[in-house]
Amino acid sequence: MVLQNDLIEFLTSFLDEGAILQGKDVSGRTAGGLHTEESIQAKVIVRPKTTQELSKIISACHQSNQSIVVHGGLTGLVYGTRSSQDQFVISLERMNQIEDVDLVGRTITCQSGVILQTIQELAEENNMIFPLDLGARGSCSVGGNIATNAGGNRVIRYGMMRDSVLGLEAVLADGTVLTSMNTMIKNNAGYDLKQLFIGTEGTLGIITRCVLRIREAPLSQNTGLVAIENLDSVIRFLKIVDSRLGGNMSAFEVMWHEFYKMVVDPKEKSSIPLNPDYPYYVLVEALGSDQTKDEDHFELVLSECLESSLIKDAVLAKSDSERQALWAIRDDVEQQTNYKPTFMYDVSLPIISMEDYISEVRNNLSRSWDDFNCIVFGHLADGNLHLIIGVGSDDIESQRKIEASVYEPLRLIGGSVSAEHGIGFEKKQYLNLSRTPAEIEVMKGLKKTLDPKEILNPGLIFN
Repeated sequence: MVLQNDLIEFLTSFLDEGAILQGKDVSGRTAGGLHTEESIQAKVIVRPKTTQELSKIISACHQSNQSIVVHGGLTGLVYGTRSSQDQFVISLERMNQIEDVDLVGRTITCQSGVILQTIQELAEENNMIFPLDLGARGSCSVGGNIATNAGGNRVIRYGMMRDSVLGLEAVLADGTVLTSMNTMIKNNAGYDLKQLFIGTEGTLGIITRCVLRIREAPLSQNTGLVAIENLDSVIRFLKIVDSRLGGNMSAFEVMWHEFYKMVVDPKEKSSIPLNPDYPYYVLVEALGSDQTKDEDHFELVLSECLESSLIKDAVLAKSDSERQALWAIRDDVEQQTNYKPTFMYDVSLPIISMEDYISEVRNNLSRSWDDFNCIVFGHLADGNLHLIIGVGSDDIESQRKIEASVYEPLRLIGGSVSAEHGIGFEKKQYLNLSRTPAEIEVMKGLKKTLDPKEILNPGLIFN
């Protein structure tokens, strides 16, 4: 601790009074994500306000061989923000400034600690849209979204977070500031270095600033919830509705029966939009250019699917409040706390393999437990499913059995153990199910080159 004390004394020499937290100011905080009951183990939290401050902090940590854990909005689900007593936490919560809004170039430039919902609202105030959207929008930071290459509800139309980042700035493990604040959609001048930091979970550098791409706001928005009898019909409905909407489909969220029932069971019967007895529910949304015409066409497409018995029931949102109520069903993942202890999984796989995959997962679970919950939902249109699994126990042996049940079936179908949440500490032993040995060696080589002392988020992704 002597070395840490010397380092703290140095940091105090140039940081303001609120920049360094210790004692109860640290232990009173939690590690975030699903494990919010878990307190921060590190003894020190350092909160810079600028890239220059962070550069000096990281340079000093590098010279002192002081390992650090980076904290953003603390909404991650793979234990990536866990720390130990001998580590420093670097929190970017005070790096939360909007620097520029360019409505001609369609960009927002900001620090990485800005909350996602702030960016969304700023875009909307200027009749634009920032398309990334996820349930943690009110607390997750854009830096964390970039570091994990967040996905969310509109990936099918707008892509992952990677597709909304034009440029960024990052501090490397030795304190070097790498500024690549590109504002252009097209820039093929050499290597696109920002990609080194998107989706790499803060292991190669700490993102401090970014240039985000915003889009013109849609002039129409139509949302419907439909009930379907089998997964084959869900997939056929996806093909038909995507084609008939002419590329305007922005979301296609599928909820298995267990998920829908979990969310609507506590509600008043009169507030439930569709009977909770169907096997599948799909929340479909389209963004377009003419509300009247698009609404009529949206309703026509769903009516035709009803007449052909492809879908069994449907409800259309006729107001913004009704639209929000439908989305609230899909976003109400917190209801899983009623089934605790539970584990959550985030996988990606070919759409045509989903029915067999879920069946295999359930069969695997049934070999170890007579009674279990396996609740499935997700962004089916882009191949991403989420699973909430509870077996009555959260001991390490049960966790490992569940993980094997969920992850092993992905090996033979070319699936991924992480669709959008990252690897963190939780999934690193399963990375080899989704990446080849050669890919993993290249990843390790990049880590060794950019962080030879392994001080940035050590232990994340791989050992």
